[in-house]
Amino acid sequence: MQVEAMHIANGIVNGPVSAIFAVFAALALSFCVWRARADLDDRLAPMAGLVSAFIFAVQMLNFQVLPGVSGHLLGGTLAVVLVGPWVGTLCVSTVLIIQCLLFADGGLTAIGLNITNMAILGTAAGYLLVAALMRVLPRTPAGLGTTTFIASVIGVVVASQGFVLEYWLGGTTQLSIPLIAGTMAGSHLLIGIGEGLIAATTVATVARVRPDLVYAMRRFRKPPVAEPATTTTPTAV
Repeated sequence: MQVEAMHIANGIVNGPVSAIFAVFAALALSFCVWRARADLDDRLAPMAGLVSAFIFAVQMLNFQVLPGVSGHLLGGTLAVVLVGPWVGTLCVSTVLIIQCLLFADGGLTAIGLNITNMAILGTAAGYLLVAALMRVLPRTPAGLGTTTFIASVIGVVVASQGFVLEYWLGGTTQLSIPLIAGTMAGSHLLIGIGEGLIAATTVATVARVRPDLVYAMRRFRKPPVAEPATTTTPTAV
């Protein structure tokens, strides 16, 4: 089995399953494009470009998992914290497509599988955790950093288990599913810790300098406290 940098290569998962996930990924990205149109503005568009470039850079860091299998930082949670779930998913997908077409990182027939795992499952899990944790942790740069760390770790593990599901549905070789699931979860837990530290440091720094550029700080800010109504007693003349 050959899975490079958590990207699935051609032939690891059979054609029918790969085609199903390609259709699913195309539909999901179309929905993200539709929703992202409402978010993109003069502030978010440049940030999306910077986030994509940063994710492309950090995904160059690879960690060996098994012979022929390695993992890397994903950047999904970092993206959703800075630019939101819809634009964040598109940022990660853009990086994956460029890596596939220009650097042959991941198979062309497996592009739907890779987008599903890293751009959809990973970012969705990260965003749901950020949305939950931001309601209980302090809405400060430190609180945001803690939120990002936890969500990054779990998001990376969830993304790795997406491959396990796809291999179970249509793997072309006979390998133990429990072994693959355990190995991928354990190794990507460690990778997630590394990603969490990088992402948490990055978003906390941006939140201290320019909190208005952080999507999560704007989206989950505390509602203004209504001032108690004051009644005035008319004075007798």
